[in-house]
Amino acid sequence: MYLPTKIFFTKGVGRHKEYLSSFELALRNARIEICNLVTVSSIFPIGCKRVSIDEGVKLITPGQITHCVMARNSTNEPNRLIAASLGVALPADTSAYGYLSEHHPYGQPEKICGEYAEDLAATMLASTLGVEFDPEKDWSEREDIYKMSGKIVRSFNVTQSAEGDKNGLWTTVIAVGVFLP
Repeated sequence: MYLPTKIFFTKGVGRHKEYLSSFELALRNARIEICNLVTVSSIFPIGCKRVSIDEGVKLITPGQITHCVMARNSTNEPNRLIAASLGVALPADTSAYGYLSEHHPYGQPEKICGEYAEDLAATMLASTLGVEFDPEKDWSEREDIYKMSGKIVRSFNVTQSAEGDKNGLWTTVIAVGVFLP
């Protein structure tokens, strides 16, 4: 059984005339281009420790099969705003799992995109933990309820946004949580 013990978060942006190359450049910008990435769904494993990007990249080897949760978006439309965000919500109970969420909108500013992704992760965790909340309330109101419940200890987001290249090059943004054994 493979269970990640560490995770690091990174983000990047790449621009190129070729779609695939813009993604490769975003991976380089995020410092994870040497990995063979396998995307997985959005559970933050029990006991998984967050490490810095610098520490995390030291633990990967070129060609390594690397599991990750990734939000990704691309455009070749000049000036089109794109974003990619991961939201993270961690339970107070260290014997419980957390959630990650991916959000990849068009036309949404970075701050709003990040808050939305964070809200998604926190709402998934809150519903799993049985925290009562009104889904119609704003994120700021629900965030207070979640944290005051004592069941959710922390939430945050990792977000990358960019405007499409003015000359029509492909622009790709990524936000990634990289799992390590």
